[in-house]
Amino acid sequence: MVHAWISEKLSSKARDTLDEVAQRGDSIYVTSISVVEVGYLVEKGKLPEIAFEDLIKALEDSGSVLEPVSLDMGVALTIRHVSRDTVPDMPDRIIAATALHMNLPLVTRDSRIQAAGIRVIW
Repeated sequence: MVHAWISEKLSSKARDTLDEVAQRGDSIYVTSISVVEVGYLVEKGKLPEIAFEDLIKALEDSGSVLEPVSLDMGVALTIRHVSRDTVPDMPDRIIAATALHMNLPLVTRDSRIQAAGIRVIW
């Protein structure tokens, strides 16, 4: 599960792990809220438009290892297991809850998510 995959600041461990997963042909899951966040960062001028376009193309490409994950009832119920005191930002709580619900590690450098007890690769 990827939160920071688009970042050029990925740690070498995170980048190596993502490369290994992709080489095996396993899925790399991208939460729908992460897609929203990339769109928002493009709107704010923090990312170029091509970043959003490339993400959408990759998620729609049947040959891509990237797979979108929607917010569903299981994730919604799991959010309560991610402390608001530790992870106050709702999009980050949704991302963390998605990883927790799917029992997958999350690629993120966010120290609050790391402190929440979510398995993290960084």
